[in-house]
Amino acid sequence: MLLGEQDQFLSYNGEVLVFQLSKSKHAEEAGDKTMNLCVRRMAFNRDTKLFVQKSSGSFSMGASHSKIEMICCSCTTDSRTGIILPCILMKKKKRNSIKYFLLLLHSSNQFEPSFYFKLDYELKEDIRLFAGPSLLWTHANKLFYISSNTCVVQSVPVHLSCVVWTGEIVGEGTVVLGIRTACLPETEDPDGFSVSDRAIWGSEFFGYAIQSQKFLSGTCFMPHAYSRVVSSVYICRSERLRKQLQISLVAITHKNQLVWFQNGAPKGVCELPYEKPCSVTPALTSSRDLLFAVSFASGNSCVVQRRDSLQVASKWQKVKCVLVDDFIGSGSEQLLLLFKDDSNTDVLSTFKITDLGEVNYASGINYKHDVPAAEGLQENGLLTVRALETRLQAGWTSVRELQQHLGLQKRVILESCRALTDLVEERTHILPNSKEVKCRRCLVSLWDDVENPPDSLSKETSPAPEVPERFTEELWQRVVGDSLVVGVKLTESFYLSLSDVSLSLVMDQDFSSIPPIIKCQSKIMKLNKAFSALAVSPSQIEPPPKKMKLDLHSKNDLKKEFPKRSSRIQLDGAKTVTAVTSLSPLLAFHRVCCVVLLHARKQNHQNDGLQQSKKIAVLCGKILLSLEDISNGRYSIKMLRDNSYCTGSMEDILAVLAVSVRFSFQIVSCDCTLTPVSSWLLGEMECTPFKECQDNIFCHKAGDVHGTIFNWALKNPFEGVLTIFCRNLTVLFQCLHSLTRVLPPSCSVKLLRSGSKAVLTEQLSLALEKEMFTLKNSPFLKETKAGNSLTWGNESGKKINNAPLASLLDTEEGVQQFRKKLQKEREESVQSMNQTLNGALYQKTALKIAEAQLSSDMIVWRLA
Repeated sequence: MLLGEQDQFLSYNGEVLVFQLSKSKHAEEAGDKTMNLCVRRMAFNRDTKLFVQKSSGSFSMGASHSKIEMICCSCTTDSRTGIILPCILMKKKKRNSIKYFLLLLHSSNQFEPSFYFKLDYELKEDIRLFAGPSLLWTHANKLFYISSNTCVVQSVPVHLSCVVWTGEIVGEGTVVLGIRTACLPETEDPDGFSVSDRAIWGSEFFGYAIQSQKFLSGTCFMPHAYSRVVSSVYICRSERLRKQLQISLVAITHKNQLVWFQNGAPKGVCELPYEKPCSVTPALTSSRDLLFAVSFASGNSCVVQRRDSLQVASKWQKVKCVLVDDFIGSGSEQLLLLFKDDSNTDVLSTFKITDLGEVNYASGINYKHDVPAAEGLQENGLLTVRALETRLQAGWTSVRELQQHLGLQKRVILESCRALTDLVEERTHILPNSKEVKCRRCLVSLWDDVENPPDSLSKETSPAPEVPERFTEELWQRVVGDSLVVGVKLTESFYLSLSDVSLSLVMDQDFSSIPPIIKCQSKIMKLNKAFSALAVSPSQIEPPPKKMKLDLHSKNDLKKEFPKRSSRIQLDGAKTVTAVTSLSPLLAFHRVCCVVLLHARKQNHQNDGLQQSKKIAVLCGKILLSLEDISNGRYSIKMLRDNSYCTGSMEDILAVLAVSVRFSFQIVSCDCTLTPVSSWLLGEMECTPFKECQDNIFCHKAGDVHGTIFNWALKNPFEGVLTIFCRNLTVLFQCLHSLTRVLPPSCSVKLLRSGSKAVLTEQLSLALEKEMFTLKNSPFLKETKAGNSLTWGNESGKKINNAPLASLLDTEEGVQQFRKKLQKEREESVQSMNQTLNGALYQKTALKIAEAQLSSDMIVWRLA
């Protein structure tokens, strides 16, 4: 198919879509007035280094006494399914009537008409497609839009000069950023402005949220002084912090500049090499660099790179189109430049794919005769860069560890100086309290390094009190409804050596009428408190896996957005054990003091690889509980809504989770994305994420569901797991009833058994290890070992060959001694074979083995 003037190019999922309007040969011969809109899906072949056609499709339109044109195309979200689809705006002009209609292209190459509308004028200015699909344009300094939901043209009550950007902003939906005549305050005197002030304030920026139909202040985007020079904008990040909209964007100006703005203030500027810039498009490359591709009206293009500053990295001339996508399937984005070539009429004949780094493909190079050299050079360069990056990350990790070690040494020296000063001044040295220990959590463990000091030191110095191993970091308590929740935060090194962990509460007062031990239920929880992009460890020598395409709208800052091959490492390494008990019986005593004990089995590794455990009980501290403190709300949880977050502390979150019942549901959709689940959580259920752990969100909706905690984890756009922490089944059923009303009918909701696969797998390995240990220590196995260790019969014959035994058989006395020894071993063997076992011991041993096997079988059943 020949390349015509009506061709449109669009990148979609790593492919290039080529849209062409043409008349079929059959229609020309028959005199038919039918036009065909054809699409070709072109994919880059890394073997031939050329674009090849994967599939094609067409859409027929009647063109009798009319002219059909393609206006524009873009990728927009289908509001019915949440799937991003290519969308094409078509124009059909017939005499004085102009009809516009939108077409959606599906993966089967089938075109679907979305909506149409008629106008008495042509669309020429600021035509933009956005989610819905929806269409926006300007005419006679007015703003109009139409969506597939209403199919009615609506106008915005504002007079504007132009539209510089249209897109999604967090918390506002679809927002239009435009420029209009400055509206001066009524209190200001227009005659009081100077000529320069009028020139600056003659126009201003404004934002308009289409869904909520409200105006946004333009100062959060950029100063109004730039409104006279800015021609196009791209917003890279948007979020709300403390009710303030935080925006990061780039803008191109009529003065041939690209300017970087953050929160309304300019942060960098770059002079562009050509005049009349038209548009700017960002690209995130494999080296985590952020590039801005700028197109010019003259057909030229350039790329601006943002590292420490904005600078032009490369430029090209006679460029027909610039597309951004993952064309080579590497997991990152590249630039595709399509050049004008009058000598070649084939589609995608002259192109260049590059990310200004590892990737560089161009047409016109004969790769067929030099494939090993070209591929080898690029592959070697890729491996070299990755190896250097890994070494750099390992070196950075070593530097960080050294800095931490130096800081630790400094703190130890300061603490030792304080102890020495107290000793000289004959004062009692006070060990750091819990808050200081929490800040300097490494100091306590250093005293445990020396277990057996030399005798000389022990004689010269006075015996110092033994500092016990520090097991816990924090003890806290909360009141949730009619329940008292007590939590103990364990150190990670201590928790890893424990199993069967639980808490018990013992009343410290002497009440003869009631038992001192309080009935309670224990749970172990670990929340993802925070994640940080830290460098990989020095032992990691392989390059990390390919990254998925990042969303620029979801990060805090561009320097934080794109860390060098980062890995997510959990900062909060401690787990918390909670105990939940009924509160009302304790309030009968008005004031109660309880001792908190932690019970567990501590595991010790043996030489044979198995673990031996012993029961331990650790005193964690005491808690005081009084009716007055509870009435004052001292221990109450505080879940307040602060803008778009919930301000509950980590202890408050753990307390709510401890008294809640957990249910996990797998939600799968076949033909549409699961966007309605997020909208349902944030909208109808009025949920906000916790600042401490943003994976969990708190329900603020009034009624029984208030206080319910949700966790929504998407595996992919069509499958996710919704975890609900609720007080009872009634609340659960209310949540599910509300959820099923917003889910599409084709969605399936399946209740999952408790525990993730990874956790259950770890529990299974521990259960099997415990089962092996129980069998090993059983009397049956011990007797078998004893029988196998005897040396009578054939085994004794084998052992006669050793030297001491051979010398023993040389004398008559030695032979008699050997006979006695052999007879004794035979008697022991017979006794072992006829060994009788005490009934109580046999019952106890069989019960232990059965419990261990039952635990393993239960975990296997949950994994099945």
